[in-house]
Amino acid sequence: MIKKTIMAMSLMMSMCSITQAAEWGYEGKTGPDHWGEFAKGCALGKNQSPIDINDTVEAELESLNIQYKGMVTGLTNNGHTLQAGVTGDNSFILDGVEFNLVQFHFHTPSENHIKGHTYPLEAHFVNADKAGHLAVVSVMYDLGNGKNEEISKLTESMPKLNQTISLKESFPVADMLPKMTKYYRFNGSLTTPPCSEGVRWIVARSPQALTSEQAQQMQKVMGENNRPLQNKNARVVLASD
Repeated sequence: MIKKTIMAMSLMMSMCSITQAAEWGYEGKTGPDHWGEFAKGCALGKNQSPIDINDTVEAELESLNIQYKGMVTGLTNNGHTLQAGVTGDNSFILDGVEFNLVQFHFHTPSENHIKGHTYPLEAHFVNADKAGHLAVVSVMYDLGNGKNEEISKLTESMPKLNQTISLKESFPVADMLPKMTKYYRFNGSLTTPPCSEGVRWIVARSPQALTSEQAQQMQKVMGENNRPLQNKNARVVLASD
């Protein structure tokens, strides 16, 4: 049942990307300032993402038992982002509910900020429970000296617009994640139209590293595909102690 739900959601998300491709983008008349003209949630929502993660509240948050056991097998350029395809059993428990990984994709530069700092790259691991509720695990990438091996494998052959390619060498999804012992948590939304709220956000406090060349390679393909920061409003951002 869960696998069928995930497949249906994956198809739905892919269809949304295709049907809305001509309607929204990241600049000009189809940019974020105009999303609310056709997706009211983008303009009227009160818990929108992304945000600047600051003024956090230390809390005893549950350990994230992330069991990503599957493999990264492909990469799609859908015109908005580079989206990775995954296979196998990739799940974790949050609030007593099992979530399963649908896909992960990237934003350059980062959409969320941490204490005013923006990162050159951010990955969003989109997970769904059997009822269709979403939880996004976010991982930041900061500049370092050595190449990120997983990013290198993922981008060895870059797909052209609206193209999906199979990786020459698949690798474990879990290798994309840093240690998740400490993280931030808050309620938010999708960062693209329709900007639906009710999304549980988990942001790793430890970033991964990549080189400036790798960051530039990603941005050359995706451009600047980051939605501007949204008002935090009355939300509380929890930080695991």
